[in-house]
Amino acid sequence: MENLINTINKVPRDKKLIIFDLDGTLAESKGDIDEEMAGLLKRLLEKRQVAVIGGGKYELFQSQLVEKLEASEESLKNLFLFPTTSTSFYRYNAGKWECVYSMKLSPEEKLNVLDAFDKAFSELNYEYPEKIIHPDIIEDRGSEITFSALGQHAPLALKEEWKKEHTDFKLKLVEILQKYLPEMEVRAAGFTSIDITRKGIDKEYGIKQIEKYLNVPIGDMLFVGDALFLGGNDSAALRAGVLCFEVRGVEDTKKLIEYLLTG
Repeated sequence: MENLINTINKVPRDKKLIIFDLDGTLAESKGDIDEEMAGLLKRLLEKRQVAVIGGGKYELFQSQLVEKLEASEESLKNLFLFPTTSTSFYRYNAGKWECVYSMKLSPEEKLNVLDAFDKAFSELNYEYPEKIIHPDIIEDRGSEITFSALGQHAPLALKEEWKKEHTDFKLKLVEILQKYLPEMEVRAAGFTSIDITRKGIDKEYGIKQIEKYLNVPIGDMLFVGDALFLGGNDSAALRAGVLCFEVRGVEDTKKLIEYLLTG
């Protein structure tokens, strides 16, 4: 695709707003950004607007990202958070984080999702692993429901191992859930997760919300993610027409930010 690049020296340095995926791009899965990343982002926020779109809930965005930045109030005004796959939007204003919008699922929608999981698990003869790392296997995030095969806080090494052994199962589960939930969006996300939102809610939607609320044209944005491949949970960004840079992980993202800061 013409708007997908993976070579740093081809990235324009004049983009006004940089959009990052969170897990796998700024931080390891469900982990905090490290000290080096925090320093780079603080410097970037002094020069550019930065938006972050990810499947995690707002509280995770705060603990993984914002609290580790230790950024000034002036810098935080340049940071925009789009948790739960952009079903909600938070911005910093008058010394606090305010919710601009939140598309919470109705009780009926949530029950339909849980019923679909029961049917899909039965169809696949799936049983939870004997050693559950955390009870939140199916987590209600308000505007999104997320299945995490090993729980939200499983060690990264276990998640990577599960992904290698169960990728086909995960994709089949997505397919079956989508069959039972035609009015919802079902996406494979992260190493062990599946995110479910209302239909049409994905990173393309998030980018359009950024354009709408921040009044920044798509042509002035750069999206950075680690799953821009076909079927990856970042690939919807390509449909928005935004220039996209693909990273293989956190270290690639650091190199990109360093490159942008020299411009």
